[in-house]
Amino acid sequence: MPNLNRNLLADGHLKIEASASSRLKPVRILQIGDGNFLRAFADWMIDVANGAGLFNGQVTMAQPLARGIAELMKAQDCLYTVLLRGVQNGVAVDSRRVVSCVEKVLNPYTEWDDMLATAQDSSLRFVISNTTEAGIAYAEEPLLDGQCPGSFPAKVTALLLARFKALGGTASAGLVFLPCELIEANGTKLRAYVLQYAEAWRLPADFITWVREHNVFCNTLVDRIVPGFPAAEAEALYAQLGYTDPLLVAAEPFLLWVIEGPAAIADELPLHKAGLDVVWTADLQPYRTRKVRILNGAHTASSLAAFCTGLDTVQSMTEDPVVSKFLNRVMFEEIVPFVPLPDAERLAYAQTIMERFANPSIRHELISIALNSVSKWAVRVLPTVKDYAAKHGNAPVCLSFSLAALLNFYRGQFVKAGEYEGQRQGRSYPIRDNPEVLDIFNAAWQQPSDLGRLVHSLLSDTRLWGEDLTQVNGLAEQTAAALARINTVGVKAAMAEL
Repeated sequence: MPNLNRNLLADGHLKIEASASSRLKPVRILQIGDGNFLRAFADWMIDVANGAGLFNGQVTMAQPLARGIAELMKAQDCLYTVLLRGVQNGVAVDSRRVVSCVEKVLNPYTEWDDMLATAQDSSLRFVISNTTEAGIAYAEEPLLDGQCPGSFPAKVTALLLARFKALGGTASAGLVFLPCELIEANGTKLRAYVLQYAEAWRLPADFITWVREHNVFCNTLVDRIVPGFPAAEAEALYAQLGYTDPLLVAAEPFLLWVIEGPAAIADELPLHKAGLDVVWTADLQPYRTRKVRILNGAHTASSLAAFCTGLDTVQSMTEDPVVSKFLNRVMFEEIVPFVPLPDAERLAYAQTIMERFANPSIRHELISIALNSVSKWAVRVLPTVKDYAAKHGNAPVCLSFSLAALLNFYRGQFVKAGEYEGQRQGRSYPIRDNPEVLDIFNAAWQQPSDLGRLVHSLLSDTRLWGEDLTQVNGLAEQTAAALARINTVGVKAAMAEL
């Protein structure tokens, strides 16, 4: 069976949705991020808009890290398949589309000159990114000629400098940044870190002025559940498609992209005109609070605990009697009442989320949700915990349990350089987070005999959470008690006791 490639697509024999595959369109978008989410979200939408004749542009995709999918993408001519399955507006959806809008994929750590050339292209207008919640951060590093910077904001600064030098400080040379990292004010923070690097590197004043006045950093909010590669069904899907595609990505039909930015820019990226739920607004905060606290908060609060009970998918959480009861209590008793929206609206959204979690067509692996869980918990769950504690005088029981489950999940050891693993029912699982986070947990779990002291040490470590969590009334005490029960009877039995 052939691997997906442009000749196969051009033959016209594939019975699948696809836009006209053309390398003649200009590269209008640089995408820093090669993960499943962006490929099934932004790239899929761009491809749909191209197919509808509403947009005429290609994407240059770049790995955010030294390891990525660049070689895999090159091997199949930068094509891949998006599979959408589920129920949308009461109608069953099962669609397959070959996405052909990616012109090339770069590894900036080995192809930095090509990255700079992309930034210097006058056709480029947008930069889309997803480097996880931990990606938009400042870390001191020098600007070295010919070398890719380490952090994402440092990369952006270096790319903007190259563009400024090539095209001058004109308004037309400015770019529009659409960061999809799930942190509050993602565009505002990215802009601040870019300017911080510009100052630290003593870059010219006219460059800094150009960044400030002629580049637009939009705050955005994204929503689509993207489980990724459907490994259990791969061979059957290949047989249906007539080709192999190791980059195939499954997602739900639902999507939402809220962009806080000048309305005029919407016409330059008219995804909304293709019938896609892309909202340009002057204030995305209500959308963000609803989504981050309810959808992402429920995910993060339940996934690690559920995984440690032996479950593997989000759907299985909704079917397990104990875990589903925990999930419902987390959602409707501890999260939803603290979302600052009318009761009917927040309740209806939460019920929609529970239906999406139960989607039988989506195999959303809990272990994939576990990536960078420490920063996710701080962003997605902690604000609700603090609001609850402020009203009731004590942290919520189930969300405190979720933090104990996180500490338990991060109980592991380094098996080789940089690879940290935990144990579940006698089998190892990967724990993926920033190296500093893994080092902190590894050191803490070396002497686990006094769980109360361990909990206090980890919760008070501001490097993990950005603040001292022992200052939240009752959180440390309830977390320690929950971790002790997990340690004694196991996660599921301890959860059932709630």
